[in-house]
Amino acid sequence: MNKTDLIDAMAEHAGITKAASKKALECALTEIEGALKKGDRVSLVGFGSWSVSERAARDGRNPQTGKTIKIKAKKVVKFKAGSDLSNAVN
Repeated sequence: MNKTDLIDAMAEHAGITKAASKKALECALTEIEGALKKGDRVSLVGFGSWSVSERAARDGRNPQTGKTIKIKAKKVVKFKAGSDLSNAVN
């Protein structure tokens, strides 16, 4: 399922227009992104939670040459599925 499919499914399920569904989805994603940029954790009970963690700088290898390279530290987004979502999938 891609974003367009999700918008269509949301519109049909909620009985709203595709335009309203698209706006709602984009607003939700914008708010989640904004919270994560501030370093907050976003939690939807039963569905899951997103958080930001720091990945330390490390040494890596260029697979073509085998030469050691430095990989910079960066922030990464993590998602942990909630119990309801996990149970629905299994």
